[in-house]
Amino acid sequence: MSERKLGVAIVGCGFMGRRHLLGFAALHKAGVLKGEVVALLDINKEVADKVADEAFELLGKRPAVYTSLDEMMKDPAVEAIDIVTDPRTHHTIAVQAMEAGRHVLCEKPLSLTIKTGQIMLDAAKRTGMTLGTAENYRRGGANRVARAVIESGMLGKLHLMIEMWAGGDDKIIISKWRHMKESGSIGIDMSIHYADIIEYFVGPVERVWGRGIIAEPIRYTKDGDESIIPTGEDALFASMRTADGIDVQYTYLPSGPGISHRQRSLHGTKGSMLVPGDRSDGDVVVQLGERKLMGAELIAEIAKTGTHLNINDVTKAVLGPDGTGGKGAPWAAVDSGYLAVEIDDFIEAVLNKRAPEVDGMGGLRALAVVYAILESGVAGREVSVDEVLTGKIHAYQDEIDQSLERR
Repeated sequence: MSERKLGVAIVGCGFMGRRHLLGFAALHKAGVLKGEVVALLDINKEVADKVADEAFELLGKRPAVYTSLDEMMKDPAVEAIDIVTDPRTHHTIAVQAMEAGRHVLCEKPLSLTIKTGQIMLDAAKRTGMTLGTAENYRRGGANRVARAVIESGMLGKLHLMIEMWAGGDDKIIISKWRHMKESGSIGIDMSIHYADIIEYFVGPVERVWGRGIIAEPIRYTKDGDESIIPTGEDALFASMRTADGIDVQYTYLPSGPGISHRQRSLHGTKGSMLVPGDRSDGDVVVQLGERKLMGAELIAEIAKTGTHLNINDVTKAVLGPDGTGGKGAPWAAVDSGYLAVEIDDFIEAVLNKRAPEVDGMGGLRALAVVYAILESGVAGREVSVDEVLTGKIHAYQDEIDQSLERR
């Protein structure tokens, strides 16, 4: 492994940009940071300067600040960029950077549509630059353990995976633009995570029957003083079938006061598995008939099968030996640890000339699975993921693509 540090610029210094900085800081604090934050870019210099000051406190060096991508691309210290901007800009920033000889890590969704995502993949192939998708949920210890359980064959032949989030309220989720179709609705923004987990656990999704809806026609700020009228779906429902013939039932409905239910479970011929929520301190629980396995006993059972548990040294350094952050760990610390693992994987991929764990196609596939749900709703029929990936079906996305062309 190369000992040199990769010069990385964070592009976008808002909510997610600062979270990514904390990911770099977690690696630095643990003594395993193989890169250096050499620059920050944001159209608002005041915002960028504030994050630069924080970077100095956390990393010991103040990165250069830019408000223009053209100007930053003249900086030879910038070897790679970490895109954490509004998803409408992902493809234009990524393509310009790759054509300027820079590697790209891009926050999910990789792009706002399949068409613009394919433009990014084409640029990566043309330039030879590394393109990675920042997909963090799979990095947590519980999901690594669950994947190992599946690979071990402990559950037997898998029949079903359930991925469900139901229950919420009428408050604006994270930010206003995440409720608008032309900037990427919350239904897409969150479902990307779960599409990635589904394919991480049970392989490529082939067929989808589903739809999206706007469950909350008006959403309010937390204090209730301001409201918005969403134009993008905040809820998605689907039945899926994977290439291996496994059925997946998917629900994302962050709406409606009352009972809130979240479930990630897998069911096979020998038993079932319940996986805790992401960035939580819950345990993976495997039920094999009357036998219940969890914690150290489950890890030992996995080891007996010779299955690799993908909790590497960097994960242990930032999230502890089990990759969860430990019981009662603050959410922010666990979140920064998840981000640290994805950032480290990207840096190592560049330095060692290998593909990132979630590359450009991985990010595009997750987006295609989500759009297959929405395209199915428009078409009123079952849709294949390949139809979406190849652009054969695109009706739902047309309006978004047209808005991007006008920008």
